[in-house]
Amino acid sequence: MSFAVIQSGGKQYKVKSGEILKVEKLPDSKENSKIEFKEILAYGDNKAIEIGAPIVQGAKVEADLIKNSKNRTILIFKKRRRQNSRRKNGHRQQYSMIRINKIFSKDGKILSEAEKISKPSKKEVSKKEVSK
Repeated sequence: MSFAVIQSGGKQYKVKSGEILKVEKLPDSKENSKIEFKEILAYGDNKAIEIGAPIVQGAKVEADLIKNSKNRTILIFKKRRRQNSRRKNGHRQQYSMIRINKIFSKDGKILSEAEKISKPSKKEVSKKEVSK
């Protein structure tokens, strides 16, 4: 199974094709658009691994942007005892949910490709409900 280590938003992610993950919000990105990650730190499979110094030139990962959204609220509560002082604050981090489609090597060859997602038709859904 091929994998790649990408860098996005100051963080590193080990990704495989077909995987869905949350990354920090990508700027200027619309839903259902294609995204290319060019900062590939390493890629490989069970047999061989290619490691960059610091990045692998020519390698890239293609992904689809599923949605942009916000995480759950994190509450920050600070209290100084016996001082009648307290402060409550909240934060919602923005993220982009992506689906990895293809991993390319530095030669431009496709190492791995995700399977196409087929939406079930209404007939298939109704047959499943009837059989239950």
